[in-house]
Amino acid sequence: MRQKEYYTYIMTNQRHTTLYTGITGDLSHRVYEHKNKVEKGFTKKYNINKLVYYEVFDNPDEAIAREKQIKAGSRKKKIELINRDNPNWRDLGEDFEADDG
Repeated sequence: MRQKEYYTYIMTNQRHTTLYTGITGDLSHRVYEHKNKVEKGFTKKYNINKLVYYEVFDNPDEAIAREKQIKAGSRKKKIELINRDNPNWRDLGEDFEADDG
């Protein structure tokens, strides 16, 4: 049986003016929700629909702790994190085939 995975992720809008950090146990579903504006709130208001960074964890507590660490950091630190692994700010959500639609 495959172990459950948890994700800490950063999403942005098309112009990269707003960054959103979150956690989820189902990244493809969560990306689908953001892209399709399923939930009202911050990400819908600021058109957050592009996954630019994520980390995978086996433990939800580790994912939550990492989310808090990233959120506590400056915008500059978040940008450095994204640039390190995804220098072209490619939409990594395209790598996940969401079967939610």
